[in-house]
Amino acid sequence: MRLFFLILVMCLLPISLMAQDEQIDKSDEKKGLMISQLYLETRLGFEWESIGSSTISEHTGFRGQYLNFRLDGQIVKGLSYSFRHRLNKNTSSSFFDATDWAHLDWTINDKFALSAGKQVVAIGGYEYDRAPIDLYYNSEFWNHIACYQLGVSARYQIAPANSLLLQFCNSPFRALAGNNTYGINLMWSGKVGLWETLWSANIMQYTKKDWMNYVALGNRFHLGNRIRLDVDVMNRMVAHQKFFSNYSIMTELSANPTKGLTVFGKYTFDKNNSGLDADYTVLDGTEISLISAGVEYSPIKNYREYLRLFAAAAYSWGENGNADSGVLQDKQTQIQVGIKWKLDVLDSIKRIKSHPKK
Repeated sequence: MRLFFLILVMCLLPISLMAQDEQIDKSDEKKGLMISQLYLETRLGFEWESIGSSTISEHTGFRGQYLNFRLDGQIVKGLSYSFRHRLNKNTSSSFFDATDWAHLDWTINDKFALSAGKQVVAIGGYEYDRAPIDLYYNSEFWNHIACYQLGVSARYQIAPANSLLLQFCNSPFRALAGNNTYGINLMWSGKVGLWETLWSANIMQYTKKDWMNYVALGNRFHLGNRIRLDVDVMNRMVAHQKFFSNYSIMTELSANPTKGLTVFGKYTFDKNNSGLDADYTVLDGTEISLISAGVEYSPIKNYREYLRLFAAAAYSWGENGNADSGVLQDKQTQIQVGIKWKLDVLDSIKRIKSHPKK
């Protein structure tokens, strides 16, 4: 199946050439099929993990974590598509489950837009919002939420840089609760001065009859041109549960001291002392912290996103109620160094065409 997909990618390359010509010619806005993004990206390197003084052999060594294919474009004016697939993701059910998203978007006017297909579940927070390939160590919640589901959504632009999104989709817990379970999500994406928001209110079925409520408040503060602070606070509740007995906090401070260089520090805290077994992401009995730091460097001046070198380390401590498959553990140390690279097919074609062989 993976071979078939790679063959499909090669077949799309001639279309990309034609699409690039269409993008260059802006005179006719009513043109049809256009491809605006077509790229492959991957992250790989060396990892080391230990619990206390004991090295975890199965989590130590060279490893490739991501191999993503992404395709974005337009079918006709106002109707666009987006598709991202993980070529290295093994699934127990179907090839489509390795597809992060595949949706059509209809821009009705400057205010309204509709979308349908496999989408990112609209949960607030900046840790949750970022692409997995750009994250190194994350909260216990992040590591267990099934964030890509089939559904429909509507977006309304309430003001410049501020919009509301209403989404109806499959529940992130459908693997355990059954496919006929759903989520309803309302999210505000906003910007007020130096403050940006990804706030959401969510209700999701975790059984056929029971619902869990989320309030997720993602906040981003721009402290000058080179420093950014993200603060996410999430509360998870079911009926008859005490407020803030099940919650997560995720914070990250990042800086760009010079072009191409990013340094960051991060802290997350997951706690669930609700006494209930309703949450499948952060299990009851969990109270665990993670602290991490890292650096990224992009050495190619004019193509910063094409190649990035990285090094990151993390330490976690506390109790994880998920003894069988919890990601964060007490006295756990993790280190990784490696490389991320991106092959932008359209840009490569453009440069080849602008510098033809003599």
